Amino acid sequence: MRILQVSAEIFPLLKTGGLADIAGALPLALLAAGQEARVLLPGFPAIAAGIVDAQPVAEIVAPWGERAQLKLGRIATAGAPDIPAYLIDAPALYDRPGNPYEDAHRQPYGDNHRRFALLGWAAAQLAQGLDPAWQPQVVHAHDWHAALAPAYMAFAPRGGRGARAASVFTVHNLAYQGLFAGAHFGELGLPPAAFSIDGLEYHGQLSFMKGGLCFADRLTTVSPTYAREIQTPEQGFGLDGLLRSRAGRLTGILNAVDDQVWNPATDPLLPHRYEPRRMVGKTRDKAALQEELGLAPLPDAPLFVVVSRLTEQKGLHLVLGGLDALLAQGGQLALLGSGDAWLEAAFRERAAAAPALVSVTVGYSEPLAHRLFGAGDVTLVPSLFEPCGLTQMYGLKYGSLPLVRRVGGLADTVVDATLEDMAAGLATGFAFERFDAADYERALRRAFALYRRPTDWRAVRTAAMRRPADWQTAAAHYLDVYAQALA
Repeated sequence: MRILQVSAEIFPLLKTGGLADIAGALPLALLAAGQEARVLLPGFPAIAAGIVDAQPVAEIVAPWGERAQLKLGRIATAGAPDIPAYLIDAPALYDRPGNPYEDAHRQPYGDNHRRFALLGWAAAQLAQGLDPAWQPQVVHAHDWHAALAPAYMAFAPRGGRGARAASVFTVHNLAYQGLFAGAHFGELGLPPAAFSIDGLEYHGQLSFMKGGLCFADRLTTVSPTYAREIQTPEQGFGLDGLLRSRAGRLTGILNAVDDQVWNPATDPLLPHRYEPRRMVGKTRDKAALQEELGLAPLPDAPLFVVVSRLTEQKGLHLVLGGLDALLAQGGQLALLGSGDAWLEAAFRERAAAAPALVSVTVGYSEPLAHRLFGAGDVTLVPSLFEPCGLTQMYGLKYGSLPLVRRVGGLADTVVDATLEDMAAGLATGFAFERFDAADYERALRRAFALYRRPTDWRAVRTAAMRRPADWQTAAAHYLDVYAQALA
């Protein structure tokens, strides 16, 4: 099957969140399953620099008249086949420093509607035979940045080379919808019928996300629980009615972990490697990280880690409010992330007040993220909502037991350490229900209680590290969806 994956970012070339990890791992899994997978990416500087042997394939003329060049190269991967990659070379739209979506003042670029409409337009052109040497049977668009691809495909003229390509659209986070002023619709090259209640129109605005949800042949999201949650008013962000109407075409497929990147037995970013039956490396990683971050060298103090965007949606105000209780019970906290200015400032203040117990690194570092999971005892993910979440899955893999709110993909991946689930060998972490300080702090106390029972702690940690999270299974589910779309 010829499959085109369309995304705004991809690991290891450009990553601002979990989308990049999925966009990088799924094509590799499809290639390993014997499929013809390629990716289509915007020409952001980091992506353009990382695609090797890129050669021109065709000229693209955007609906508003702007010209770009489509190139084909490859993304080199260690220990796996290279990923064939199309690059949209449009320097006026993409060649900007820093964050791919925002300017230096953290404001979305004013022409983002054009920057990402071009991504969808190029995907639809490839679906119609733009590259005479390769035409996809399925176009799989990821999140709002690529969501216009199914819309352009739905309104494309029939005929041309080969059979009509099918479209699949994956929601990674419904909270980010790609909303723009309705006045921009005229630039997109779609017919007036596309700007309606059954199309891109959303309370007078232009919604890229809604375009993908309305016009794709099949829809997926990144966990079974989240697929149900987004059909409710509480988590549907105004699109729950549309999602309920398309429920028969919506599938929740749980994300997986790329074992080539996230594996404590082979991870080159860890000072010491380890695996479930030989855990001395984790003890050494903890000591090394404590020294690196200036934390007190306390081997028996449970180390809680946070690798996250610093927002209230991620429950970071719960972590901040519960920090006194965490420290009073003998714990340490190491945090890596950036986001809301008030949370950044508040965590920095706490680190300055207790540098031996609290470390805060504002920003993002892939190597440090690996070292945090490698050293941590507990990974904190107390989110208000979480489509899937990869942080808790990395915590599981590295034996840093997740403490999560039972929602979305967190509910699908973490089994609470109740007595019955511990007895059955199923427990893998700690889960709480209500998004409030009291419920969070009760889960925190349970984590400390289990940590003080080393035999039980080791049993839960071993179960967590052995939990299956392979991309082969996830890719098989996606192939089923592709087959349904083609049918």
